[in-house]
This record gives sequence, structure tokens and C-alpha cells, in this order.
Amino acid sequence: MTLVQTQTRPADAGPTHRTAVEAMDAAGPQVWDDMSVEVALSVMAAARTGRLVVCDQDSQCTAQVTQRELTAVRNSSAYTDRVRLRDVLGVHAPFAAP
Repeated sequence: MTLVQTQTRPADAGPTHRTAVEAMDAAGPQVWDDMSVEVALSVMAAARTGRLVVCDQDSQCTAQVTQRELTAVRNSSAYTDRVRLRDVLGVHAPFAAP
């Protein structure tokens, strides 16, 4: 089972200085790179977001992936249910969310 980390913030939180965790939350829910493409699309739908932050086995955030990118992978002729996020993302260096 793959864990998904989410946090909620109060709706009345104004534009203040954000912590690193808040910046990552704004970028999208965090998922592990061993998650399948199909499950990642389901997480996006459940979270009502268009992107996910992808983390490696060391909990380093390595990439962001969009719904459009994953849908294109799922619709490709090479797609199987064994395709993982790490397979479609390639090698990425850790990144900082906006």
C-alpha cells in the first residue's frame, strides 16, 4: 500500500510567509514514486487536484506530475497496469516547490 500525505489548512489563512511544508502542500498531495499511474490518477481525482508531488524512497521530493501527463501515459499503447510513476518520470534531482 502506498501512503499519501495530505494536510488541510483553514480557509481564512491569509497570504503570509509559508513554511516548506505549506509550499509543498500548495504544489499538490505527496505520493511515492512506486505508486502506479492508475492509482496516482485516482489520488488526483479524490484530492481534486491536477498535480502530485512525487517523493522517492528517501522521502526526497523529486518531481511533480500533472494529470495531463499521466493521462497521456495511460492512453499510450505501451501502458500496462504495472507502470509506476518512477518509470514515467525518469531520474530527477530533488526540487523545491513554488
